[in-house]
Parts: sequence; C-alpha cells; structure tokens
Amino acid sequence: MTTPTDISPDVLFDFDRGARIGLPETVFCQGKPAETVEALLRKFARGRGHPVLFTRLAPDVFNSLPGDVQVGVDYHAHSRTAWGATLPPRKGARVAVVSAGTSDGAVAWEAGRTLTYLGIEYTMFEDCGVAGLWRLTSRIAQINEHDVVIAIAGMDAALASVLGGLTPKPMLAVPTSVGYGVAEGGSGALNSMLSSCAPGIGVFNIDNGFGAACAAARIAGLLCR
Repeated sequence: MTTPTDISPDVLFDFDRGARIGLPETVFCQGKPAETVEALLRKFARGRGHPVLFTRLAPDVFNSLPGDVQVGVDYHAHSRTAWGATLPPRKGARVAVVSAGTSDGAVAWEAGRTLTYLGIEYTMFEDCGVAGLWRLTSRIAQINEHDVVIAIAGMDAALASVLGGLTPKPMLAVPTSVGYGVAEGGSGALNSMLSSCAPGIGVFNIDNGFGAACAAARIAGLLCR
C-alpha cells in the first residue's frame, strides 16, 4: 500500500476510507500549497490505478501547474474539480441535479462531477428557478424519473420548498452563495432551506455540492443492493 510519505511529507492520506464508508478520500485543494497539490495530482494522474477526486481546484492554480501535470488529469474549470480516473459505474440508481439558475452552476456541476467520479448516473436540470414556475413544472415528470434529487439554489432558495412539495424522492438541498445584499454569502438561502415547510428535506452547507453528491451516493448504495 502507498504510504503518506510516498506523496508528500505533509500529507497523511486516508487510503482505507473507501473500505470503511464506501466513499474514498477526496483532496480539497483550496488553501493547500501549490507544491502539495502538484505532488498529489502527479501521484493520482491517469493510469496510476487509484482514482482520487480533487475539489476546489481553482483555475488560476491549475493553470499555474506544469503542462505534464495538467494533461495527466481530467479538469473541469467551472466546477473546479479534477481526477485521473473515476470509480467503476454503479448501476441501479440515478440522480437528478436541479439548479435554480445558471449562476448556481459551479455548485451544481461540482455535484454532477462528484457523481460521475463515484460512478453514479445523473441528469443536470439547470435554470429551474420558481420565479418562472413553468421552468420547473415542465421538467418535474423527468426529474421524478430519478431515484434521488439534489436541489441547488441561492437568493431566497424557494426552489427547495417548491420542489420538495412536488417530488416523493429523497431530496438533498444545497444553498449557494449567490444573490444580492443580505442573500450574498448564502446565509439567506441556508435559513430558507432549513425552515422549509416541505418535510423530509436534507440540507447541506453553503456551496457544498460535493457533500450532497456523497449523500446521494450513500442512498444509491442502499438502492443498488
């Protein structure tokens, strides 16, 4: 087994997490020294036999890395995610990722990319904000064909309550830091989702598309038994 010092002296990598909880360790890149990120990307590049997801890998950080490091991974700038390989496909469960607007795209695509990395099929439904209710109602039949729903919204986050009243599927809500004034930072969206009158909604931290995708994967694990 690879030891932490094979990667970087300041990284204690949890290689056994997948065996314990069914979800492998993910590298959160924000705040890490560039040399540490580079060492990890090299270690887990394509063909290395150990799939690892990198999140919050900002475009300016990625673009500053050597060219051979960049071509060694699949990088998605909007979601700020990268991987050298994904986990095997997991059949039997599909996830709908529903966002209120394209401004929520970074979080929505972080969730989508995480699901792809975990081998879970998903469909992206963007721009379903309830200010134009038809944008959601015209898609609700398709959304309800999925096994799990992730709802992503900023501002007043009304999408969570409305969608929560239209789907019987397990629903995971993610507030985003999108909006003007008091909505900016995501606290308004978070409080709205937490106080939703739609019962049974699981609410995640602000901008945490990754966390919602991991929760969907746990549910999918039960459905795929």
